[in-house]
Amino acid sequence: MLVEINFDGIIGPSHNYAGLSPGNLAATRNRGLTAHPRAAALQGIAKMRANLRLGLTQGILLPHARPDHDWLAALASDYADADSHLQAQAMSASAMWAANAATVSPAPDTADGRCHLTAANLVTMPHRSHEWPGTLAQLRLAFADPAFAVHAPVPAPFGDEGAANHMRLAATHDAPGVEVFVYGEPGGPFPARQHPEASRAVARRHGLDSARTLFVQQSDEAIAAGAFHNDVVAVANGRVLFAHEQAFADQDRFYDDLRAALPEVEIVEVPADQVSLGDAIASYLFNAQLVTLPTGETALIVPEEARETPSVQAWLETHVAGNGPIRQVEVVDVRQSMANGGGPACLRLRVVADPATIDSRFLVDAARLDRIASVVEMHWPEAIDADAIGDPALVTRIESARRALLETLGTVELIDR
Repeated sequence: MLVEINFDGIIGPSHNYAGLSPGNLAATRNRGLTAHPRAAALQGIAKMRANLRLGLTQGILLPHARPDHDWLAALASDYADADSHLQAQAMSASAMWAANAATVSPAPDTADGRCHLTAANLVTMPHRSHEWPGTLAQLRLAFADPAFAVHAPVPAPFGDEGAANHMRLAATHDAPGVEVFVYGEPGGPFPARQHPEASRAVARRHGLDSARTLFVQQSDEAIAAGAFHNDVVAVANGRVLFAHEQAFADQDRFYDDLRAALPEVEIVEVPADQVSLGDAIASYLFNAQLVTLPTGETALIVPEEARETPSVQAWLETHVAGNGPIRQVEVVDVRQSMANGGGPACLRLRVVADPATIDSRFLVDAARLDRIASVVEMHWPEAIDADAIGDPALVTRIESARRALLETLGTVELIDR
């Protein structure tokens, strides 16, 4: 039976605020602050617990080896002697944002009837460009069953940032869907991270039906306002597209094409005169998990910041009180992730598959989350100051903390990946 599974990235012990991501307003604004890796990871685990209570199927992706000594070696450097900016890039815990891990096309959409996953290359930002080998190793382990096809990244220079710029709509999760690839065009104050050629290459690899595949340009206004990924201004699930009025360059054409490909689609557009782009991005209203509950109803899982933004809270209350498709709003605390520019949707990769075909070590229940939380509480640093990145004692603690988690979960083959 095919179901949607949310694979959340466990926030790693090297979580810090180095401000490495131009265009990500929260990350640059909070550069230099003290980060709290233990609290961050426990917040992410609490979000997964809440998903389980809602009746959703939950998976995990694991922290990568940090510092990335292999990447530094390729630069003819080692961590102790590296410049501070290279230390920060090698130490980044950004793989926690699993939405950037890969693009996923479920079996009902593909020519060969397998679920296809292409690891994202993330070449636009140096600190993320070296994530893909660790991601690919995990994907090939978790999805080794013949029901899946796991692909290496699209080659540079065509930047691909994974599911954060990809949406899927379908009558039901196990029905053929319409896949929407959202790309940006360079030229504004911030880099456009998704190249159209990367999106087209992924669609060809996955064997998608061209009649049910759309390529849509993100608006320049959205990117300039800080929507560095499409999932900061739009999210889709089932029949529902939830988007800001200024999300796309040619909104009307996109909506027409989408209705032609999926006549039953329900489009929920938030007007700019009710919620500005600035409020939408600051609150991460759209970087929410839009999910189908076991009852069949659609729910929206938003960060605390959405409830604390008056225009956003007012819109949510009005929509839920009306007859719109989003019938329930759940609020989660992921403030440590939010301060680095990642909301609830950033932390998860959605895969439609039969759970029986997935390596069980990457699926969790409440008991397994208890074990993960115990490791975090015992081993994750409580705090990392901005000037502590080069501390050898911190490096040792981060590496031993990750090892403890992998040993607890029985995934020791990933220790060096």
